[in-house]
Amino acid sequence: MLQTLYDYFWWERLWLPVNLTWADLEDRDGRVYAKASDLYITLPLALLFLIVRYFFELYVATPLAALLNIKEKTRLRAPPNATLEHFYLTSGKQPKQSGLSGRQVERWFRRRRNQDRPSLLKKFREASWRFTFYLIAFIAGMAVIVDKPWFYDMKKVWEGYPIQSTIPSQYWYYMIELSFYWSLLFSIASDVKRKDFKEQIIHHVATIILISFSWFANYIRAGTLIMALHDSSDYLLESAKMFNYAGWKNTCNNIFIIFAIVFIITRLVILPFWILHCTLVYPLELYPAFFGYYFFNSMMGVLQLLHIFWAYLILRMAHKFITGKELGGVARPETSGQGSTIRKTQFLRKRQFKKGWEEGCPLKKTSSAFNGPTATEQ
Repeated sequence: MLQTLYDYFWWERLWLPVNLTWADLEDRDGRVYAKASDLYITLPLALLFLIVRYFFELYVATPLAALLNIKEKTRLRAPPNATLEHFYLTSGKQPKQSGLSGRQVERWFRRRRNQDRPSLLKKFREASWRFTFYLIAFIAGMAVIVDKPWFYDMKKVWEGYPIQSTIPSQYWYYMIELSFYWSLLFSIASDVKRKDFKEQIIHHVATIILISFSWFANYIRAGTLIMALHDSSDYLLESAKMFNYAGWKNTCNNIFIIFAIVFIITRLVILPFWILHCTLVYPLELYPAFFGYYFFNSMMGVLQLLHIFWAYLILRMAHKFITGKELGGVARPETSGQGSTIRKTQFLRKRQFKKGWEEGCPLKKTSSAFNGPTATEQ
């Protein structure tokens, strides 16, 4: 049964054009061809990336954050309360009856949410790691493809396909990129959870599938172009985040505008009108469409839809702080909850004071573990 599934999965008609077999891609005459077994190394490399990331964040990103005066802030912890903890974990809503006053419950939930909110230092270290990788990967990727003829003439991507041998620079570029995205997928549960969490998972999975398929189906020339194109804007976004967390708002906003321009040009112009045109149209001039052709371009379509979604968010954010309606740049959507919490707390205090005044008695403060200055909780 397993052997039958294995044979069917690797059936040549699924992954290769008609009249070609895997035997045509066997190494010979000093020419090396891509093999699916080459990708096994990416899993241990992904674990190595996680180890390197740990030491990078500890010995590089953390000292850099200290130089920029980014520090961990002490947050008051919510007192143990099994009833409130159950409501917090299951529904996220406050119970109507808990044996505590409404103000005490409100304060408990505020402190409990603050415990789960990622610190500024954690965000900075994560952005620093990604910035470093994306910048190095972009430079390395350009070094791999800039002297290749298909970088300037897209039709040469398919010249001689699929009998196209690989070179060491292409091999390592692929292995490192794929390993990095595996590491992102492994660490996504512990990384800063953003509003586009589901889209990030879809992006990582689609990217891993695309890189893997393009390797063993020998779409390597197209694959190197696509990876370099994506890396060209990612490091700009991460650098904008770093400056935002450091409080350099003007620098952050200026870099973000540059990022938005590069993103729009690369993801909404070059990718669909050059790269996708190259993978959709040119192959049909050489051979009939087959499953691998449809599969690869379908996954490219998924990525393109994600790019359109992110472009909408980017343009909306860029418009806000260009017109002066948004302060704080990139990370404002993640921290806007603090402002609303402060306003809500102020409103509750005013309402309680007004109630006490109308009843003819002064506002009393209770000495409880739930009371305390709210400024330190934010």
